[in-house]
Amino acid sequence: MTKYRFVTPTRTGKWYTDLEQAQRFAHRIGAGFFERMTRRFVAYKDTRLERADFSS
Repeated sequence: MTKYRFVTPTRTGKWYTDLEQAQRFAHRIGAGFFERMTRRFVAYKDTRLERADFSS
């Protein structure tokens, strides 16, 4: 199973099962914000996305 999270220079987010969910909660660590009207994610400077495959 592939999971996603955002990482900033000072904080690391939780792992989420899909990219959209990780984007919706990115504001909690200051990684960016999700525009609900346009359904577009905007990442802040120095934010990176991590993706990992976990075996069940």
